[in-house]
Amino acid sequence: MCFAHGTTGRFLVHTWVNAEPVPRFYPNVVTLTAGQADIAEQRQAVRILLKSHLPGRWAVKDSFGTLDIARLGFEVLQEASWIRKQQPKPAPLVSGLAWERAGPGGEAFPTMLYGDENFAMFSGRRDGAIVAGGTLYRADKVVGLSNVVADADDEPGVWRDLCSLAAATFPGLPLVGYESGDELTAAHKAGFEIGDPLRIWVKARD
Repeated sequence: MCFAHGTTGRFLVHTWVNAEPVPRFYPNVVTLTAGQADIAEQRQAVRILLKSHLPGRWAVKDSFGTLDIARLGFEVLQEASWIRKQQPKPAPLVSGLAWERAGPGGEAFPTMLYGDENFAMFSGRRDGAIVAGGTLYRADKVVGLSNVVADADDEPGVWRDLCSLAAATFPGLPLVGYESGDELTAAHKAGFEIGDPLRIWVKARD
């Protein structure tokens, strides 16, 4: 997703790292493996990045919930779980919202992002006002679902609708993401399997 924003990054054996500022709400480090030797190398990658003097409170996605970096100056931002829907299929929409695929607008989603055939963002309207939405990105034979927004009463229906929209937009691919709290409950009600835990760390305030 950061590549689609025009942000550079680098895949190491056990970690994805980016020593430059990334779009808001995206991490600068993502762990890719969970072995004990891998964890030591991942911590070292975080230490190196700390020396790069990245501005602000940048984040680390601890994909397996195994990377304890509190002593390196990080605190837990979010505890979550992976979710997966194996083969969503197009189905009638159930939320009662009017859905549309969003176009360019605003700094958070630059124009170049909408030229990426792997990217799609949908917004749901009620009485003309946007009240729900979600972002899809296709990569490595899966579709990532993120940035899901919905009122509490609408959540299960919104998740079901986004599954249908994903199946119509990127057919035949599993849908993956991660959530916590009420959003995790809503995703489960919409047919997602709940998987292993993960953790998001953020650089502690100075």
